Amino acid sequence: MLLDTASLYFRAYFGVPDSVKAPDGTPVNAVRGLLDFIDRLVRDHQPDDLVACMDADWRPQWRVELIPSYKAHRVAEEVEVGPDVEEVPDTLSPQVPVIEAVLDALGIARAGVEGYEADDVIGTYATHAPGPVDIVTGDRDLYQLVDDKRGVRVLYPLKGVGTLQATDEAWLREKYGVDGPGYADLALLRGDPSDGLPGVPGVGEKTAAKLLAQYGDLAGIMAAVDDPRSALTPAQRKRLDEARPYLAVAPTVVRVAADVPLPDVPVALPRVPRDPSGLDALAARWGLGGSLQRLLSTLQEGPED
Repeated sequence: MLLDTASLYFRAYFGVPDSVKAPDGTPVNAVRGLLDFIDRLVRDHQPDDLVACMDADWRPQWRVELIPSYKAHRVAEEVEVGPDVEEVPDTLSPQVPVIEAVLDALGIARAGVEGYEADDVIGTYATHAPGPVDIVTGDRDLYQLVDDKRGVRVLYPLKGVGTLQATDEAWLREKYGVDGPGYADLALLRGDPSDGLPGVPGVGEKTAAKLLAQYGDLAGIMAAVDDPRSALTPAQRKRLDEARPYLAVAPTVVRVAADVPLPDVPVALPRVPRDPSGLDALAARWGLGGSLQRLLSTLQEGPED
């Protein structure tokens, strides 16, 4: 099981009231909410391995160089050396180091790689994992990793993590008319304002899905643009032709990397904390209470026979 950790702690932050606080009055709603999420996921799905994938760089320079608008609207502060600072709610930012410390003390694997987003870490684990993989994320971009043959699916939270949409190829085809890799082509054609991806003007989701159904993939669509006998309308041909500079670089930006140098971390789900005394100190300092105790009990119980 691969967690898109930032996606989940953002959901926890907005789903759990900020009246949930540490003894000193600091909000810990994201911390406790994420622990509750992990507890529920482990109980419901009983993974053998669990990795909390992190954004070591939420806006990698190699993506920005190809499409400068990539996530540009989320930049709170530009940094000359290292990742730009992302716009994050004031009371969430201080909770992220606490989340990291608690995961480390529990012994839950945490993986982030310099120069890459969590999506890329997830993509690399999912591509190279030998067995079935569940990716838990509120980011539809990761639908591109869905692969029935390899047992890779996306669990998309609809309400907390108790109600998850299990996204497999059948669901993707019914909803969008594409498979996993086809979803990346669909996304780059229609664009995504939340990621600063312009897309092809005049090509929305339905038109993109129709073009992909007709021509197979982006390469097939561009071959049709070059073929005067193809069934593209004059307007479609013109729009796609004018979008060539964008379409030449968009696949590299939109498709998650599958070759990230992953850290050597033990990924097996822990049954007991790696650092019990450190965890006790964190629990007392941040008032993690029942959220942590429930997760510890679930981990200790192990898989059902």
